[in-house]
Amino acid sequence: MSAVLNGNVILAAAANFIPQAVAMGAYAARYAGVTTRRIATAISLFSLLVTASRLAALFMTPSLGALADGTANAALARHLTAVPAEELHVFDLQMRIIVAAGSVGILMGAFMLPLFLAAFTRGIGSFERRKSIPSALFRLFDPKVMLWLLRHLKPQRFSLADFPLSRVPRRLLIFNIVLYAVYSVGVVGAFYASVIDLSSRTTATGLSGLVNGIGTVAFALFIDPTTALIVDQTVRDERPRQDVAAMIFWLIVTAFIGTLLAQLILFPAAEYIAAVAHVWPHGKY
Repeated sequence: MSAVLNGNVILAAAANFIPQAVAMGAYAARYAGVTTRRIATAISLFSLLVTASRLAALFMTPSLGALADGTANAALARHLTAVPAEELHVFDLQMRIIVAAGSVGILMGAFMLPLFLAAFTRGIGSFERRKSIPSALFRLFDPKVMLWLLRHLKPQRFSLADFPLSRVPRRLLIFNIVLYAVYSVGVVGAFYASVIDLSSRTTATGLSGLVNGIGTVAFALFIDPTTALIVDQTVRDERPRQDVAAMIFWLIVTAFIGTLLAQLILFPAAEYIAAVAHVWPHGKY
């Protein structure tokens, strides 16, 4: 186990855990917009937090690079053309731990959802008074406000009947599973590919942006508009408020399923990225 766990694995896992938790908490902005009927402000805060979570995920890249370089350089130092199977197995476990940290982050974000909801509801009111997002955010760090928020951090009793699956479009949930599976293996799979094919490792790591770019486009086309529509319909009293709660619940469930699916497709995705990367430097078009 000591060969698997090291500082870079822990840093990369933390850099995946925190953004995933924050991304789940961002869903609370949608519900806060419905309860306060300040939907435009809520969507702005939602976009801010999602963007921040994705930016934070970039801090995972240096640790992944160090892990990949260490494994690849150890093989190259011995004049090997490929990483030995036992060392590749260790690297595989490291990548899976990092992906699994995202799954745990989603569960943590779900647990903290009541706290995020309280923070967003209060933050919307604070923004309306102060007319400044930074000022409203810094207000949340006031000790009195933090104590008030912590009171909301307690286990919530619920029943699946409170979140009827029939009220959420199935296509939205399917796309969400695929999106989170792609996002979960995008960067990790690219660095994994750089270890599978040592001759194309720089090209492979550069493909991570292409993989995640496809996920970003899919989010903008298929997920964000549908969730916004459901929220708008609720604000116009065309849907019950329960539909937004159901949507958030099942989006979190399917996000978690997506990260589990990522474990199954991690190695095939890495091999695919390695094969694509091999085309460019060798000119085999």
